[in-house]
Amino acid sequence: MSAELLSILALIVMFVVATLFPVNLGALALVGAFLVGTLAAGMETDAILDAFPGSLFVILVGVTLLFAIATNNGTVDWLVRAAVHLVRGRIAAIPLVVFAISALLTAVGAPAPAVAAILAPIAFGFAADYKIHPLLIGLMVAHGTQAGAFSPISVLGGIVNGVTSDANLPSDNVVLFLSSFAFNAAAALVVFFIFGGPHLVRRGAVAVPGAPASETAPASGTAPASDPVPVSDTVREPGSAPDAGGAAPASAAAPASGAAHATGTTTAEPGTRATAEPDSGTAGTGAGGGLRLTPHQALTLAGIVGLCLAVLVFKLDVGLTAVTVAVILSLASPKANKGAVERVAWPTVLLICGVVTYVGVLQEIGTVDYVGTSVAAIGIPLLVALLICYVGGVVSAFASTVGILGALVPLAVPLLGTGTLGPIAMIAALSVSSAIVDVSPFSTTGALLVANVRGMERDVFYRRLLAYGAVIVVVGPLAAWAVLVVPGWLG
Repeated sequence: MSAELLSILALIVMFVVATLFPVNLGALALVGAFLVGTLAAGMETDAILDAFPGSLFVILVGVTLLFAIATNNGTVDWLVRAAVHLVRGRIAAIPLVVFAISALLTAVGAPAPAVAAILAPIAFGFAADYKIHPLLIGLMVAHGTQAGAFSPISVLGGIVNGVTSDANLPSDNVVLFLSSFAFNAAAALVVFFIFGGPHLVRRGAVAVPGAPASETAPASGTAPASDPVPVSDTVREPGSAPDAGGAAPASAAAPASGAAHATGTTTAEPGTRATAEPDSGTAGTGAGGGLRLTPHQALTLAGIVGLCLAVLVFKLDVGLTAVTVAVILSLASPKANKGAVERVAWPTVLLICGVVTYVGVLQEIGTVDYVGTSVAAIGIPLLVALLICYVGGVVSAFASTVGILGALVPLAVPLLGTGTLGPIAMIAALSVSSAIVDVSPFSTTGALLVANVRGMERDVFYRRLLAYGAVIVVVGPLAAWAVLVVPGWLG
């Protein structure tokens, strides 16, 4: 058996074992990378370790550490109240605003993982405190970042246009951008209706601290705690055990803090942070009282703003910058931030980094090229187009979207050169197929969602995001092919 086929078989076995036994899939993937790399492919240990995603590791650790500090000192709660104040208490508007901001930031050139790293923790604060389904708010971040990811000035848009230009293929920036935006907006709309959006609309508005009473809906604008949420969304599923997602820390449990926003108090999550008293500056009553900041919260907020500027304007590394800000905050208030390191999602870090390491070994072995070349050799243009879209979707769910697009567009050149399929539509379909699957918990964006989730047990959220990602992997490439490629072929 060839090394390529053996590596694929080993990946399947790892998923089966992680499903049947409470073993972290990331640990299995590291063992698989070692055994497959050394025994089947003859790789040196240094080459295997080079596949370890050091940058992703630092991003996960840095961002979750920073926002663990921000959660401990009440800054995340303050951001939640400020956001609700801006939308005048209309809770249903928050997921849509999150989607729009995510799309805007990636469209103007910010990398999707950087945007997800900044927005995911804040968005989950909305979800936890105002009883918004965590999958709804998390997927709004994920699909929002991909909606703007192929603008002419974005990272992915520039890469795809550069590859097509090098291959002397025609390109259309507008078609590429609008295709990605339309597919992700449609997915976000479906998510909104499936995961509680209509319920949020019926809730109307909640009381906003410091706002005139006329700005909130009198009947439906009850405090968030008055709206029950399904038990299955906030507690571990019956009989579930810590699996590949790892055991969820106490911070992943459903918070009770949303029960008191209307009165200006903040209830602590059990075992995660101290209760913020009304006179501490984290909450208050009266005009504008709900938006008072303590000095340490103000410093934390300045650090988050500094992170945004450093990443989006000065193009600094998001992980290293987040760690730097977290260390500065820890030094500024050592006692208040004690224990923040323990709240980093270490099982999730192991899970994601292990799987990505194994996929890196697959790429080094040549498994991805082997699959792509085998598909392209079939010879039926329309079927080959569909299979290439699926290869892009499946592999990108575990690996770098940038790398996959760079590898698959050249593989599609012989097919596109025949004139049977429209190059612009095919490249747009391949781009959509490879990017929309970044909701997978094994992609950088999906990993950040799992690492920062609040309001749901982390292992439960991981399994549901994995299921949703699997649906997208199946449906996304097929829909992109059917909408973008097939009409041109029939015409």
